[in-house]
Amino acid sequence: MPVAEPYPELDELLRSMGAGGHRISEIDASEAGAGNISVYVGWNLELRRRFPQQAEIDLPLPAPALAGRTLLVTGSGRRLRQIHEDPEAAVAGVRVHEGGLTATVFTSPRRQFTRLTSEFNSHLAVHQDQVARRGIDFQAVVHAQPMHLTYLSHVPAYRDTATFNGRVLRWEPESIVALSEGIGVLPFLVPGSDAMMRANVEGLREFQIVVWSKHGVMARSDLSVTRATDRIEYAETGARYEYMNLLAGGVAEGLTRDEIRAVATEFEIDSRWA
Repeated sequence: MPVAEPYPELDELLRSMGAGGHRISEIDASEAGAGNISVYVGWNLELRRRFPQQAEIDLPLPAPALAGRTLLVTGSGRRLRQIHEDPEAAVAGVRVHEGGLTATVFTSPRRQFTRLTSEFNSHLAVHQDQVARRGIDFQAVVHAQPMHLTYLSHVPAYRDTATFNGRVLRWEPESIVALSEGIGVLPFLVPGSDAMMRANVEGLREFQIVVWSKHGVMARSDLSVTRATDRIEYAETGARYEYMNLLAGGVAEGLTRDEIRAVATEFEIDSRWA
């Protein structure tokens, strides 16, 4: 379901980024300056009143599908928990030029960062890929470092997508509803690298949340920043149950496959994990 008119304006979008960043912090998924958020906006957005400073940049990869459109992106090292207090200090607007090779970056005089997030290439690539493939007019992308999801990815057996989903989605009836596509698991790749970017793009074609092994997660949503953070929260809750069960010696069974399938049937969910 796409974002409906009247489209959100800049103030509302910044509030949503602040709320998402605050919630990610509340679930201990963004220590210090870890984590980042971006929003693709496919309608006209006035930036200059809140972000009057302008600079030209070369984009880290071609993004022709985003030409003429805007991304709101957190700055490198900014704390997600503080976005809601002063979004101008933590967020930049990026207006992509015709051809998708360059852009204008709009910032506030109050900004407290010198460059965009170090994961900007992954954010940009996901937006480019999803807009080009599906023609969406809005997308939120959130990278966070939730403790239990990340811990499980340090265990070799959990770096298999089928195993990971079988273990993590069995703890709450809501999981198969909220995460019906499941959770993709990527191998460890150097943060910010081209290899990480490419694997992330491919993973988020199939899933709406992926685990970056030994690092964190990235989630996307066509509806809101909140919906992307919800996916992280549901996945992290399942991972926390799984971690607790490991500590307890594996004595709990969780939902059986038949029980998960019954929930999926009741809610008309088509999922390979049911």
